[in-house]
Amino acid sequence: MANPLSEPPAPPARPSAGGSLDKLRDHIGAAARDKRAAALDVWLRELFPSHLPGVSLLAVGGLGRRDCAPYSDLDLVLLHSGTAGIDRIASALWYPIWDARLGLDHSVRTLPEALSVAHDDVKVALGLLDARHVAGDETLSAELVAASGDQWRRTAVRLMPQLKELTQTRWAAHGELAFLLEGDLKEAAGGLRDVTLLRGIGRAGIADTMRPAVRAATLRLLDTRDALHLAVGRRVDRLVAQERAAVAGLLEIEDPDALLRRVSGDARTVAHAVDDAWRTVDRLRGNRRRPVGVPPAPARRPIARDVVEQDGELVLARTAIGPVADPSLSLRVAAAAAAVQLPIARATCEWLAAFCPPLPHPWPASARAALVSLLGAGPGLLPAWETCDRYGLIDAWLPEWARMRSLPQHHPIHRFTLDRHLVQAAYEATRYAREVDRPDLLLIGAFLHDVGKGLPGDHRLVGAPIAADIAARIGLPPADVATVEKMVRLHLLLPDVATRRDLDDPKTISTVAEAVGDPATLDLLHALARADSQATGPAAWSDWKGRLMAELVRRVRTALDTGALPEPPEPDPELLSGELPVVQLDGDQMSVAAADRRGLLAGVAACLAMHRLDVVAANTTTVDGRAIVEFYTSPRYGTPYDPVALTADLRRVAAGDVSVTQRVRARAMSARGGTAEPKVIWQRAAATDAVVLELRAADSPGLLYRVTAALDEAGAEIRAARISTLGGDVVDAFYLVGAWASADERDRVERAVLAAV
Repeated sequence: MANPLSEPPAPPARPSAGGSLDKLRDHIGAAARDKRAAALDVWLRELFPSHLPGVSLLAVGGLGRRDCAPYSDLDLVLLHSGTAGIDRIASALWYPIWDARLGLDHSVRTLPEALSVAHDDVKVALGLLDARHVAGDETLSAELVAASGDQWRRTAVRLMPQLKELTQTRWAAHGELAFLLEGDLKEAAGGLRDVTLLRGIGRAGIADTMRPAVRAATLRLLDTRDALHLAVGRRVDRLVAQERAAVAGLLEIEDPDALLRRVSGDARTVAHAVDDAWRTVDRLRGNRRRPVGVPPAPARRPIARDVVEQDGELVLARTAIGPVADPSLSLRVAAAAAAVQLPIARATCEWLAAFCPPLPHPWPASARAALVSLLGAGPGLLPAWETCDRYGLIDAWLPEWARMRSLPQHHPIHRFTLDRHLVQAAYEATRYAREVDRPDLLLIGAFLHDVGKGLPGDHRLVGAPIAADIAARIGLPPADVATVEKMVRLHLLLPDVATRRDLDDPKTISTVAEAVGDPATLDLLHALARADSQATGPAAWSDWKGRLMAELVRRVRTALDTGALPEPPEPDPELLSGELPVVQLDGDQMSVAAADRRGLLAGVAACLAMHRLDVVAANTTTVDGRAIVEFYTSPRYGTPYDPVALTADLRRVAAGDVSVTQRVRARAMSARGGTAEPKVIWQRAAATDAVVLELRAADSPGLLYRVTAALDEAGAEIRAARISTLGGDVVDAFYLVGAWASADERDRVERAVLAAV
């Protein structure tokens, strides 16, 4: 045995993240991965005690497959035949690996123990399929490799439900790599972990899973992970936005968006193969579960016109296949699949792609009805749409789809690529279908609302005529085409106004009412705005945003129905006449009345920040020398505030005690957010008795305090404020009393605000 006191051999050197591009590129690709595996093999053999019968070292995982990423962990199995002192032998192996700061997943087992664990644990069983001898007793290693492979072929069908449950849990936690802007290359659906799953199903002889397209996609995903490790300089599998440019450069891809689209395409290839494999598994298990003597279910069951179910999949009825197919057939098959939540057979998809003729312009009524049924199918929409996209059917329906497929959306509030976002928005819109007069237009508008993205200009204005062209092509009458065009052009109107404008200002309500035009369109826009927000991601939706939009819609509906505009509400009588200072807390609303003085608004904002409350709106009024400040807040980390402590601090601030907020002020004045340049936009016609200063900047601690303090020192009187946070950015609107006609005065205030930001 090797002398435990001797210096262990040095591990293979890992590449430096600071190297030149050419040198780093040498560490990417199948040859580089094989070279890393060979170097690790040599090092592990040098660590392994020599002349030790009945003990062997096997590699599993990436090292077992010889596809080691630059900073991969080592997955090792120390196999023995009851050897005495095996714990000491294991320590002599593991400690040098840990000392080399390499990640290690290890186990020490006899052959029967390894097979017993694999018999009941599908993850262990899958891992042993990649087992490869590295050092020691080669005969012992060969026994495990052969026995584990044989055991897997005999028990795989029994273990499939356990494997499927683990897989679905992983997918739920990590999402779908094809549609995520910052997906995990390994764990997300369609990632490298699913390739291991496909290999396992293939090794069991259940299905041919590793077809050439899947192999090619796997190699590209492995190359992307290599480049990601090299760009970051450590083991990491999530391709986050800030690393895309470096990874694209290492892979010699023209830009980060092209990289993301390539990853999306490869993930789709893997995900489709997994879907096919699971269907094969389910059919096999269904046949095995049927008792002897029990006849099989009817071979073909009618589902819809020209569509039947066979073996759990949808296929074409015999009457559908004629000399000339119905142009709407592919859409009708997709709608049927979504409605009954059954997959379309691969052969059927291939036949539709090859023989279904193009749709005429305009579409026939049957095709239009099928599209609406598909978009409104609920949970069945997403898998049916993805299957049709896989075989090119979507491009035949909508030529614009190719431009939008896998297109990244760079704002951090978005979690999906553009194509998935549009389909997700239609899915989310189904929950509001009963709230509108025209649910068909809601679904179509939700599906088309962002078709202008990826083109130069404001995507709302660019997308409106594109959506109108598509609506006319699918056969909508001119009035409906105009409604869809308006929905796309105005789909951000309600959320923008609700979160950035003073709803008590009659000008706000009249402007929205004039733009919307009628209550039916108002309902469509309200439903679309909610569906769009929920399809965007958690950062785009909140209960507070929902309440603001609902209140805006209520007031605009009143204006449309009666022509009456809202009057500003009267403050609470206690705020107007109570002994100063007055503090009222009512859930997310905080009101303070104090003697009118400069800095009150900023001081209250700082106090709320100290209590970890984010401000979403603020109103100020002055009555007979008494300033009344009303704030609407949201707890920053979801933890309710302490009303006793907050009331005490607000009273001290209202009385002019600055000691309460000195710490917050010092931190706020030193904090700066982001690297993008802040921007100020003046809206001089947006309010009745004020102008709106709109600030767009990166969010940072104490930002509201800094800005309100700067406006106060510049002599601007703030009547109201609306605070809108979108991911790491804010769009804050401040209503400044007065006409502000002087450009010099506006420039002076703007400079003060930008300096504070």
